[in-house]
Amino acid sequence: SVRIRDSQPDLRRNELIKKIRRELKEKLEFPEERTRLASLLILYNNMLQSLFNSQIKTLGAVVVVLFVMFLILFRSITISLIGLFPNLLSIGSVLGFMGWAGIPLDLMTITIAAISMGIAVDNTIHYIYRFKHEFQTDRNYTETMHRAHSSIGYAMYYTSITVIIGFSILVLSNFIPSIYFGLLTGMAMFIALFAALTLLPQLIKVIKPFGPEKASA
Repeated sequence: SVRIRDSQPDLRRNELIKKIRRELKEKLEFPEERTRLASLLILYNNMLQSLFNSQIKTLGAVVVVLFVMFLILFRSITISLIGLFPNLLSIGSVLGFMGWAGIPLDLMTITIAAISMGIAVDNTIHYIYRFKHEFQTDRNYTETMHRAHSSIGYAMYYTSITVIIGFSILVLSNFIPSIYFGLLTGMAMFIALFAALTLLPQLIKVIKPFGPEKASA
């Protein structure tokens, strides 16, 4: 028998299990149908792999559903793509930070992407809708951006900060995965808010999805 410390931070469970199965078959020549690996490590790994696969599919489904929702709301492929970008940026940034910091995917952190995108997209919808409404006043993208920031921008800011503070309460937990979940979800929300107030209006100004500006008199 072999004892493996499952608590080691650098332990790659799935790769280890595949290697054990491969060497049992190739080096020890044990028939595959007569070998069974069993332990909490195997159970936990199977559960995580199932979650990984389901979350990848879920995240893909969330992106598609959000794109369709934008398409229904604004009836524009260009606006739909613009609306998705700030949210994808926030999720990509958080997942990249997790990889850089060596934070493992577990039962809590694996759900951050889909949950954060579902919450943060609310800011994008509010801003684009307000921008579209204000643009009809003078058809000037710069002035419209200023008006949108001075109205819906404040609401987006205070709402998001409230949500971020709510998730940050999890930092007080004694359960490490809950701490990671609270911190990383709050980080994703903050990046999404920042992108919605900076990157989103700049994309709208550059791409001009609502049509050309009105010529100055």
